[in-house]
Amino acid sequence: MYDYNRLKNHINGVESSSYELFGSHIRDGGVDFSVFAPNAANVKLIASHNGWNDIQMERDELGVWRVFVQNIGEGIHYKYKIFSQDEQYTEKTDPFGYYTEVRPDSASIVYDIDNYYWRDEEWIKNRNKNYTNPLNVYEVHLGSWKVKDGKTGDDKYYRYEELVNELIPYVKDMGYTHIEFMPLTEHPFDGSWGYQVTGYYAPTSRYGEPRYLMDLIDSCHINGIGAILDFVPVHYARDEAGLAYFDGSCLYESEIPQMRESAWGSVRFDYSKPHVHSFIRSALNFWINKYHFDGIRFDAVAYMFFPDGNPHTPEYDCGSWFLKNALFTLNAYHPDVMYIAEDSSCREKVTAPVVYGGFGFDYMWNFGWSSETLRYLTTPYEMRAQNHSMMTYPMFYFNQGLFMLALSHDDVSNSRSTIITKTYGRSQEEKFANLRTYYMYQMTHPGKKMNFMGNELAEYMEWKDDQPLGWNLLTYPNHDSFHEYIRELNKVYKENPALYAQDYDISAFAWIDLQNAGNNIYDYRRDDFNGNPLYIVLNFSPYQKDYWLGVGYNGFFKEVLNSDRDIYGGSGMRNYNLKSNEGYLNIKLSPLSGVILKPCAENEVDTEPKPETEPDKSASAEKGTDGKEASDES
Repeated sequence: MYDYNRLKNHINGVESSSYELFGSHIRDGGVDFSVFAPNAANVKLIASHNGWNDIQMERDELGVWRVFVQNIGEGIHYKYKIFSQDEQYTEKTDPFGYYTEVRPDSASIVYDIDNYYWRDEEWIKNRNKNYTNPLNVYEVHLGSWKVKDGKTGDDKYYRYEELVNELIPYVKDMGYTHIEFMPLTEHPFDGSWGYQVTGYYAPTSRYGEPRYLMDLIDSCHINGIGAILDFVPVHYARDEAGLAYFDGSCLYESEIPQMRESAWGSVRFDYSKPHVHSFIRSALNFWINKYHFDGIRFDAVAYMFFPDGNPHTPEYDCGSWFLKNALFTLNAYHPDVMYIAEDSSCREKVTAPVVYGGFGFDYMWNFGWSSETLRYLTTPYEMRAQNHSMMTYPMFYFNQGLFMLALSHDDVSNSRSTIITKTYGRSQEEKFANLRTYYMYQMTHPGKKMNFMGNELAEYMEWKDDQPLGWNLLTYPNHDSFHEYIRELNKVYKENPALYAQDYDISAFAWIDLQNAGNNIYDYRRDDFNGNPLYIVLNFSPYQKDYWLGVGYNGFFKEVLNSDRDIYGGSGMRNYNLKSNEGYLNIKLSPLSGVILKPCAENEVDTEPKPETEPDKSASAEKGTDGKEASDES
């Protein structure tokens, strides 16, 4: 319905549900079309129901163009034919369209997004921001996670409804808690990975209809898996049918050329324009309301703070204000949803509440952690001692934000090599051993977790959007064993509150011996303050160590996980009969291995298996090898 006051709110930047005011809406035996184009000389609707002939739209004093078309409904394809002041026209996709043709076509499609019965009421009622819960995110690009054998073009993609039975069981079996979907908002160019958007309210039609995306998310929730959407608030595609020069003017972008083009060759939003605030804030609200996403990851936040993303340049006040305003509003509407910043600016108070002078994010990716620790992983053994602090330094700025330890698509694409390829090792066995120890470090270090698809396979090939993951790697013992190790590591993470319940309490973490650079050993304690501490020891040297771990008291211990177990591709060395004396626990560390230990009762201690009994040879002394009586000649 037409609502003058709310339309004014959109123009003034204070509306948060603009999708209810604009776009196409099925009502009263027809469809109501509405578009904001205040600088257009004229706007006409063109649609499939009448052979794409012009239908004149009426303009109100606010610059909103409307028309109601009777006797049409869901499935009608349409565009807006927008005439600029010089009488030239461009055919535009509906900025608020709920569904779009499969690229390269760009018409919007009338769609009833309210015609889905949700089954996730229990999940929604109980979800929260997971500060004290396990949060282990699997980042996925739907078009390349897996493709159909023998198929080409768009036929190779799994549809949303098919992914219910492909992706969800896999993620559940591997022990991840959430899926982060790389941008699903409609985008024309596959190679943009979804980061150059044309449809901020339309899920990409590459993988099917909006209703089936809803079912995919609903099914995630029913299976105990959360869903996070990667969202792009900084820039959009420059394609003619999109937002650029939408009404013949710079409606969504800046009139200043140097403020218009982004670092990616796309078009920047101009956040000095209030209606841009309403447009993006409403889009964020839309994906939570209509698709039940449990979290939003904000892409390239540094470019919201600073025009070129460089913290040494003047701040972009309009972008900063938008973030504070949007997150304050969204947290009021959806206090149980997570808001995650991908920010490389090192800006202060990114994860502090807005009322305390912060920006209101719940988490931020820790770029310092990933860059420093991956550099350490590439370092030859003889140089690791002098680079010991690369692994310990993130704890020195730990209290400056609520961090997520992310190994994302950016770490394995664009000539950066994959994690296993970066890893130093004089043999494949050493590389895999290094990698197992490194992932134990990630999963036991304070902070929530995220890994990009393929990391769990120890994928050798850099990720490319037009190629599927190398699932055939699981036919090779090294990769299959590593895959099993990641599954078990995820399980250990979920089952031990010491690894997540007090992530952001500095007193719940303690280095045990920070002076072990010469041995390339890291040891630390994690605590849940409920009597269930864990002790982690990581050996990043190629030598076996007989190590004394300071636990501070006498008692019994057992291994929770040892990365050197033979089922994970290691040598099979284990620690048995563990008992600390005078506050120290003696353990054996295999080369390039990690171990997680926990206190236990005496009757829970792992005891070393007895060797198999030697066969009784007394009978064979009297009989031949076939059991028959031995002859005198023998």
